[in-house]
Amino acid sequence: ELKEGDQYCAICLGVLAALPVKRKRRRAVPARAGLRTPYTMPIQHQPGAPIQDGGNWMQKPSSATGDIPPGLEYLALVDNIQIKQKRELLEIALGWESNNKYVIMNGVGQQIYYAYEETGCCSRQCCGPQRGFIMHIVDNFGKEVMRINREFKICGGCGWCAVPGSCCSHTLTVEAPPGHVIGSVNQRVSCCTGAYEVCDQDGTVVLECEGPGPFIMCGCGDKVFEIRTPTKSEIGAIRKKWAGFLQEAFTDADNFGVSFPLDLAVRTKATLIGATFLIDFVHFEQRDDNSRSSNNYREV
Repeated sequence: ELKEGDQYCAICLGVLAALPVKRKRRRAVPARAGLRTPYTMPIQHQPGAPIQDGGNWMQKPSSATGDIPPGLEYLALVDNIQIKQKRELLEIALGWESNNKYVIMNGVGQQIYYAYEETGCCSRQCCGPQRGFIMHIVDNFGKEVMRINREFKICGGCGWCAVPGSCCSHTLTVEAPPGHVIGSVNQRVSCCTGAYEVCDQDGTVVLECEGPGPFIMCGCGDKVFEIRTPTKSEIGAIRKKWAGFLQEAFTDADNFGVSFPLDLAVRTKATLIGATFLIDFVHFEQRDDNSRSSNNYREV
């Protein structure tokens, strides 16, 4: 052992420098339950929101430009969305109609909104797809950012007399935030196709949406409702995706894809979400109507 004050020769100093230095090993401290260490996986869901589909959330935009209603900033960043209806075991097993629930995702499958229907039991069982409803749309924090209202129409659905604003025309309004109307969707007169008008808060038609003919509606495969401007230029589509024979035959859970220009007004994008819900109820809500039945065009 060398002590301070000892005289060392150059050879001894060289030997000491070549010796390995023994370091004390730090004892690993196990992570406590509920605490996040620097090496744990990041949180995949936002606090305060209903966990759906594994908690794959779209990050909330930090800021938005322009006059955008609060909570709709997500829509400014997307040019297509997916709307996936949740399958209910009670409906599958007993045929008992329950409130519809939907997950709204961006093009890569990240959830941006969650929608759930509010209706009475008697309305769902007795009025079927004709029923009026309130659709609440909440963000990933559970805050309601949009509300869709549809009135019950006892004779709605006949395409021959579906004059917008009449008792024979299916219609709904879109509010964002709740209580502030930003747009509406109205069924319009058509011969053999489902046709709708997408209007702004003043009732001015900004887009038109028209579905395929009865032969395509009654067959297998995707059902495409083209989105056009008032000058008939096609800018997108609402596509009801074919889910396979078993799901189409035994449930009324439907999946939709909605495409539109990225620079489309955010209020109009939100109104297209309402149009998708209206199309779902009018054309695909009844189990027998999902694919092969001709009931689609007894209603439209």
